[in-house]
Amino acid sequence: MVPFLPKQISDKGIYLYLGSLAAVTLIYFKHAMPWEFMLIGVMWVVGFFTLANKFTKEWQAIPEKRFITNLFVYSLVLRVAWLTFSYFFYTAKTGMPFEFLSRDAMMYYWVSLERRTMSFIDLWNISFVHTPSVSDSGYIFYLSLLAKITGESIYIPRLIHSILSSISVVQIYLLAKRNIGEEGARIAGIFACLFPNLIYHCGLHMKETVMIFIITLFLERTDYVLRNKKYMIPNIILITSLIISMFTFRTVLGGAAIFAVASALLFSKSKVVGKARRWLMIGYAALAITTLAGGIIMAEVEETWMNRSENLEHKRMVQTMRGNQWAQYATATVMAPMIFVLPFPTMVHIFEQENQMVFSGGNYVRNFLGCFVLIGLFSAIFITKRWREFALIGSFAVAYLGIIATSGFNNSERFLLPGLPCLLIIAAYGVTQLNAKNFRFVKIWYYVVPAMALGWAYFKLGTRGML
Repeated sequence: MVPFLPKQISDKGIYLYLGSLAAVTLIYFKHAMPWEFMLIGVMWVVGFFTLANKFTKEWQAIPEKRFITNLFVYSLVLRVAWLTFSYFFYTAKTGMPFEFLSRDAMMYYWVSLERRTMSFIDLWNISFVHTPSVSDSGYIFYLSLLAKITGESIYIPRLIHSILSSISVVQIYLLAKRNIGEEGARIAGIFACLFPNLIYHCGLHMKETVMIFIITLFLERTDYVLRNKKYMIPNIILITSLIISMFTFRTVLGGAAIFAVASALLFSKSKVVGKARRWLMIGYAALAITTLAGGIIMAEVEETWMNRSENLEHKRMVQTMRGNQWAQYATATVMAPMIFVLPFPTMVHIFEQENQMVFSGGNYVRNFLGCFVLIGLFSAIFITKRWREFALIGSFAVAYLGIIATSGFNNSERFLLPGLPCLLIIAAYGVTQLNAKNFRFVKIWYYVVPAMALGWAYFKLGTRGML
């Protein structure tokens, strides 16, 4: 078992990024990214791989309480540092402390200010009762409650997001510990602590950070109930509440959560899930689903699922009409097999895609770690035969990412992000399973990752007729 990220691999991750960025810049020099976006990408990649190697080595032997403290403190410091920098960076670039072409974030912010003067009952009714759609309603309700306390502040809600994100990192560690063991869990926790995209979203007014907090809390508590007899009823009530809340953030999340619970109950070993707990949870889940089935939540879920193909076709048609000539080829059939490693990094300058350029380093890290996700999945299914232990986290990731793969958002960083906590745990397990035999696959991946960056740059420019 490999209990840390080897320096040989972390160094290779850095060198491949620098080489890929240099190659893309030289080949497509006329469309090179502005220097500030290059520096941000280098910062993400060098920081992640350098610290991942350092922390996974140095923190393996320390006591658990100290490890959790380190995990939370370092996570919070990194997130607060980024949100402070990004606040002034975006102000300098856009005139406001919001990201480039900020539509959803600005909408969330202004609606929360409009509703902060409402009474709690009126706010509840307009958010959940008198609403044509539940998606987004939960986040706007949450922001409106915050606005009652923080007023017009933009910084404080993001500071709270940083705290929630740091708690999510600890929850990922606790969840991983029960599924892949202490060594792998520490790697997963450190990956989550340092992962660029999780840090980046703390500097935004978007809902993804809160969604991930709900997801990790749901997964951790569900896993706890499946394995323990204590405090079942309070935890089951909490789990049900979390599932319902997911529907009010993004409807497909709730569906993926229900599928994950059902899969865990069906496939987990009997020694992990006792018969009494199994039937109690099945009964309670059935009651919860029955309660939801007649309402607006399930109607919206059904509509989303039934229209998924039409939505994908419509988006590709719009992209093609806007000049993205090759967008029609990015179908579900093409993108679905790559869903565990998407999204690709944007290393060229495309008009009105500054946010994708900021994300380039983080997306590259996700591509690179995709190798260990695949090794982890292969090992769990065919080598160690531990796939039942991954029933909860694996089924949630597969269900959610599978739905996104068949939608028009299969390369959207925002829409792929909720599956990341599960993938980081599987990637950490993949690292622990490294040996001489499967390391050959890692060496092959060293060629695949630059090919992704170069190929995506070619696609981005070619589809717009810019080659």
